[in-house]
Amino acid sequence: MNRGRRYENILVLVLFLTFGTIFLDRMAQFYLAPYIIPDLRINDIQIGIMASALAFAWAVSCLVFGAICDRFGRRVILIPAVFAFSLLSWVTGMVETFGQMLLVRVLLGVAEGACYSPLMATIEESSSPERRGRNVGTVVSSAALVGTAVAPILTTQVAAYIGWRWSFFVAGIPGVILGLVIWWYVEESLGKGEPGLVAQKPTLRDYFTVVRYRNVVLCCLAGAANLTSLFFYAVFAPLYITHVAHQAPTTAGFLMGAGGFGAFFAGIFFPALSDRVGRKPVLLLMATGSIFLPLSLLVTPLYGHLWLLAAIEFLLSTSQAITSLVLVLIPTETVPARLAATAIGAATMTAEFVGATIAPAIGGVIAQQSGVGTTLVISAGANVVLLCLTALLKETTGRKAAALQSAAAGSAR
Repeated sequence: MNRGRRYENILVLVLFLTFGTIFLDRMAQFYLAPYIIPDLRINDIQIGIMASALAFAWAVSCLVFGAICDRFGRRVILIPAVFAFSLLSWVTGMVETFGQMLLVRVLLGVAEGACYSPLMATIEESSSPERRGRNVGTVVSSAALVGTAVAPILTTQVAAYIGWRWSFFVAGIPGVILGLVIWWYVEESLGKGEPGLVAQKPTLRDYFTVVRYRNVVLCCLAGAANLTSLFFYAVFAPLYITHVAHQAPTTAGFLMGAGGFGAFFAGIFFPALSDRVGRKPVLLLMATGSIFLPLSLLVTPLYGHLWLLAAIEFLLSTSQAITSLVLVLIPTETVPARLAATAIGAATMTAEFVGATIAPAIGGVIAQQSGVGTTLVISAGANVVLLCLTALLKETTGRKAAALQSAAAGSAR
């Protein structure tokens, strides 16, 4: 194995662990809520406010620091941001009031959002063309594995034995270690493979040109539809299974867990498949399947065949793979390389603001007034919107490779 391929493989592992750690810290407050609420004397509404505030801070930070790292480089933003979110995880374990907790979680959202754009730009720019989708998908899929599988087990076990505050201390340790590894091992990727890119620093006017690309605008809307569907499903599906379908909480955990593991494997498989057959056909396939994911839980007879229902949840949970394509791969393959992180930030900001900040609050009102089942229908409807937007996208596979070859040829002349 040559050094380039070996570096690429190790880079995928390092950034996989880093992105997983980001979601470990982000999701910890949900799993630790039963411990936090009585200790800080807060309520469910305040837990929801913290989640929305973190998502909003993450959304804005993705765009702002994405634009900055397009001008000054990936490492100069990524490394301090990794250390910052690790430190803020520790500080979370020291708060005494809701106000303090809210402030720290907002700052955590800023730090984690600052990680996202340079991290995704680094893996996209450092990957060989034939492995770009696979590598990006692998890194993004860590959110499903760590955020929905490892995080609830690790944080609650630590909280049960030595207290919830120590859970945040433990969650912050991997980030410090990975920050040191990134500082020591990860190379600057801005301009990699494109001669003269570093010298062509984007201007303020250049940043605004990102929204002139049809694919970028469509990806912003598609990302918002995907996250809206995901949050409606993740928040309200367990409530429907237990309160409406009258199944045990363990059944809800079993079905949601099957979906979580399915999202992890789909997050690797489908982006890798898109390297071979194209981004658009794979995205069309995933968007179509995702429509039936929340609807399957409304089919009452399926609860008599839990393994079949679990298999459906496993096979149709493709949200992580969709995220890889609409928030990273298609935007970066559409715009000039010097605006790659800005494009990622713009798509992610829109998706986070609509899907993770506004949608859960609206979903709660809908569930209260129209029933929990309505939220699952809306989740399916959001995926119908995703499918329609996907049909309007232009194929981008191979476009970036051609641009790099053209730039190299021009430099040689």
